[in-house]
Amino acid sequence: MGVVVAIDGPSGAGKSSTSKAIAIRAGWNYLDTGALYRAVTWLALENKIQESAQIILALKNSPIRFESDPENPEVFVGEEQVTHSIRGSSVTENVSRISAMPEIRKELLKLQRGIIDKAHRGIVVEGRDIATVVAPDAALKIFLTADLDSRTVRRESETDDKEIDVRASLDSRDLIDSTRQFSPLVIARDAVEIDSTYLDLNETIDRVWELLRERSLLGLPILAIIGRPNVGKSTLINRFLGRREAIVEDIPGVTRDRVQYECEWGGRRFIVMDTGGWQAKPDGISIQVSAAAEVAMEQADVLAFVVDAQVGALDEDEILVQRLRKTKKPLILIANKVDGEPEESDAHGLWSLGLGEPYFVSALHGRGSGDLLDHIVRELPEVGRAAGTDGFRKVALIGRPNVGKSSLLNALAGENRSLVDDLAGTTRDPVDELIEFGGSTWRFIDTAGLKKRANQASGTDYYASLRTQSALERAEVAVVVLDASEPITEQDLRVITMVEEAGKAMVIVMNKWDLVDEDRRDQLDKEIDRHLDQVEWAQRVNVAAKTGWHRDRLAPALRSALDSWERRVPTATLNSFLGALIGATPPPVRGGKQPKIYYATQAGIAPPKFVVFSNGWIEASYRRFIERRLREEFGFPGTPVHVAIRVKERE
Repeated sequence: MGVVVAIDGPSGAGKSSTSKAIAIRAGWNYLDTGALYRAVTWLALENKIQESAQIILALKNSPIRFESDPENPEVFVGEEQVTHSIRGSSVTENVSRISAMPEIRKELLKLQRGIIDKAHRGIVVEGRDIATVVAPDAALKIFLTADLDSRTVRRESETDDKEIDVRASLDSRDLIDSTRQFSPLVIARDAVEIDSTYLDLNETIDRVWELLRERSLLGLPILAIIGRPNVGKSTLINRFLGRREAIVEDIPGVTRDRVQYECEWGGRRFIVMDTGGWQAKPDGISIQVSAAAEVAMEQADVLAFVVDAQVGALDEDEILVQRLRKTKKPLILIANKVDGEPEESDAHGLWSLGLGEPYFVSALHGRGSGDLLDHIVRELPEVGRAAGTDGFRKVALIGRPNVGKSSLLNALAGENRSLVDDLAGTTRDPVDELIEFGGSTWRFIDTAGLKKRANQASGTDYYASLRTQSALERAEVAVVVLDASEPITEQDLRVITMVEEAGKAMVIVMNKWDLVDEDRRDQLDKEIDRHLDQVEWAQRVNVAAKTGWHRDRLAPALRSALDSWERRVPTATLNSFLGALIGATPPPVRGGKQPKIYYATQAGIAPPKFVVFSNGWIEASYRRFIERRLREEFGFPGTPVHVAIRVKERE
C-alpha cells in the first residue's frame, strides 16, 4: 500500500474534483467512496429491495467494482456499468437512508479497504468518514468544506437533472448526517480543515499539494544509472552527490545490489539508483547482479545509460540498448571518461547507438557534470516512483558477513529482495526495502556484514562499514543477526556494542536454528550467559531464514522493542517509584557521607533517558541498580536505558 490521502467533507464541497486532480497530478489511484454507496443504492432500487440482508445478498450476486483511474473512474455493479446511472434523482433521494444501514456500511468498508490496499504507489480517497473510519492511518487527512450557497452552485453545475432541488437536497443530507449516532462529518483529530468557499478549484488543489510537499509525501523521481561493469557508474554518482558515498574501486563488480541515494540539483530533489554492472551472458553471482539491474530499470522514472567512451560501444552495449528501449522510458546516453577534446572526438561515435546525442562527462574530474545534471532534472517527472516519507518504522539488519541477513530479508518479504550467495560479503551497500509482514509495513535496511578488520581508510570493506554505520544511524531498531550454529564471535559482540552505543532498540535473531542440535543448544546457552549479559534486555528470536521457521515471531518483538524505545514514565510515577526504592535501599556512603537523592525526571526517549538529581556523586554500581529496578518496574524490553546523575546543591 502506498501513500493514502483521505479527503472528507459535506456534499458539494469539491471533494471529487479536488481528489481526482490531485490523483492525476501525482500519478496515483482515486477512490470515490460515495459512488460505492450510490451503487448499492442503485442496486437496491433496481431489485426493489429495502432490507439490509436482501441488499447484501444482491451484492454477493452482483458485486460492485470501482475502476481507480482518476482520469476515467468507472463504477460497475456486476457486469453493468452504472457510472452515470447512480447520479439520478431517485438514487440521490435514497442514498442517505441506505448508507445509514450498519450492515451495508460494514460490507462496503471491506470493499473500500481492499481497493486502498491494492494502490501500491498512492491513492486519494474521498467521501465521508474517510479519515475517521475508512482510512484512520492515512498519511494526510483533509476536511474540505464550504458554505451551503457555494456547494449548491457547484452541485448544480454537475447534474443534468433539473428536477432536483439541489439546495434542499444538500441541506437535508447535512441534517441527516449531523443527527446520526455516528456522524460521517466528524473531523478527524489530526485532519487539516480547508474552507473552499472563496477558493476556486486550482487554489484548492494548490493548497492540498502544498501540504503533500510539506509532509514529504510526494514520491521523488528515480534516476537509474545503468551500464556494463566498470564504466564508472558509482564514480558518476559520487560526483552527483558531491561526496564519496557510493563504493568505488578500480576493479569491476564492486557494486552488486541496487542502491539508492538522495540527490539535489537546481532546487530539484531526486533519487539516484546505483546498480551492478549488467551483462548479456552473466554467470555465477553476476546472474543476480544483472537481474537486480533489470529490476532497477523497471523501478526508475528515467534511465541513464553509461558507456566508457575510451573503450567505445561494445556488442554487449548494443544488446543492453535494445533492453532499455523496451522500457519506453526517457533515456539519457552518458559518455564517461571524456577527459579532454581527443576523447570527446572519439566519443561522437556513440551516436551509432541510436539514442541521440551523448552527454560527455568525466565523472572522475567533474568535466561536463553540471550540464548533464541540468539535462537530467529537465527530464524528471514532477512526482516519481520513490516512496515519500511514509511513517514506516525503519529497521536495520546488521551482523557479520554470511550470518543470513539477506536470507532473512527475503524470507520476511516472501520473495528475493536482496542478493544471496554462499560467498561471504555478497551485500556491500545498504539496500532499503518496504516489506509487509506481521500485519505492518516496515522499511528494512539490509546492510553489508561488518568484518573483523575494516580500519584501513580505504578499500571496499572500509567503505561498506561506513555505509553500515550510516544505515544504523538512520534506523530506529536494529535486528542483530547471529549464526546460532556457530560460536558467538568477537565480531558479533562488536556489532551488538555498536547498536547499544548508537542508542537503538534491538532484537537479536539467532538464525540457522535448523542447524542447531542439542549439544550446540547447551553450548549456546552458556555463551549467551557469558557474552550477552550486558544486553540481557534485548529480546531474542530463534529463526531459520531459509525455511521461514518462526519468522512470524519477529514482528511482535520489533513492536515491543520500539514501544519500549519510545516509552515515557510520568514524573509523579517515576518519583514515587524512586522514593520507595531509596527508602528500601539508600545509595552507598561515599567519603563518610550519605548522598541524598532529591528527585528524577525522564529527559528523553528513543532511547529512554533518566536524570537523577542528588547532592553528591553516586556510585556507578548504584546507577546500574537504579536502571535494573527501572526495568523491573516499567519493563523496557528491547531498548537501552540511560541513567545519569546530576549533582545539584540545594539552596
